[in-house]
Amino acid sequence: MQDLGDLDSLYRELILDHHRSPRNTEPLISPDVEVDAVNPFCGDEVKVQLKTSGGTLNGISVTGRGCSISQSSASMMGELVKGRSVEDAMRARRAFQALMKGEALTEDQLADLGDLEALQGVKRYPVRIKCALLAWSALEDALKRVRA
Repeated sequence: MQDLGDLDSLYRELILDHHRSPRNTEPLISPDVEVDAVNPFCGDEVKVQLKTSGGTLNGISVTGRGCSISQSSASMMGELVKGRSVEDAMRARRAFQALMKGEALTEDQLADLGDLEALQGVKRYPVRIKCALLAWSALEDALKRVRA
């Protein structure tokens, strides 16, 4: 069993890795939908672009600027939802939002969030929750447009 200090250190490293080397940042050519989001409290910005086919997210680009929490959450989100169905992506969004609100998740839900579990400590800092959820809000708007 890992010591909690070791786990916190591992989570910190994972967050910093995604912040320093964000994934899925290459802009998409002719995306099906594009959504920009800004956190007015701190100025963090995120742009989400999606390409879909048959209800599947075939391509995602997530770019932006801001704190390590917002940008690492965006990077982890892109990795998690790419290749998934629109419904799976919405389910992941709901699960991550519940995690940030401190709601209990099943082990399966936590496992399904993958690296995003590293951000669960953010819930102790209410002002930072908006940072962690910024990209997810943009994704939700984008997915609603895809469904329409």
